Amino acid sequence: MRPIDRSEILPLGDYEQIRARFRARVIEEKRPRRVKLGEQISAVFENRDSVLLQIQEMLRTERITTESGIKHEMDTYNELVPGPNELSLTLFVEIPDAVVRDRMLIELKGLEGSVSVEIDGARAPATSDPKGVMADRTTAVHYFKVKLTDEQSAAIRGKTAKVAVRVDHPRYYARAELGPASISKLAEDLS
Repeated sequence: MRPIDRSEILPLGDYEQIRARFRARVIEEKRPRRVKLGEQISAVFENRDSVLLQIQEMLRTERITTESGIKHEMDTYNELVPGPNELSLTLFVEIPDAVVRDRMLIELKGLEGSVSVEIDGARAPATSDPKGVMADRTTAVHYFKVKLTDEQSAAIRGKTAKVAVRVDHPRYYARAELGPASISKLAEDLS
């Protein structure tokens, strides 16, 4: 999957005109890409559209119009675009209560090393940038890449694979199998 190109980024005024339709389409596209992992964690498999939406929304929210600012957002979020034989997912620790969330983020220290995608029973570790790891806690949002073998990629593209997302942390275990709609989206990403 190729990264978002500068020519795809709309000026703020142009984006406002299409924003409602574009957001609605991408949000609908993300539904089969979202995986609930227990009560407090979920993950979303990213693709070009989800990344483009994130870039446009950041530019809109922060009112960024300079080329250097646009380039920074593109460089940051293009990291989420999966490469060949790769899946990209964003993991969210979703706890509304700030006190409970803060305590849980401390208890989940090391979470970034506990996530994997299981393809036909074999685990592919989800990896993230080690620069984002904190010594005393984890964060509420994690960005992961999952490298697949040629065989795993082919099985997902052929929609024959059994695929699950796992969290194997001493304080939190969850495993969620993907349904056919989710696997179809991953197959599109790998094609």
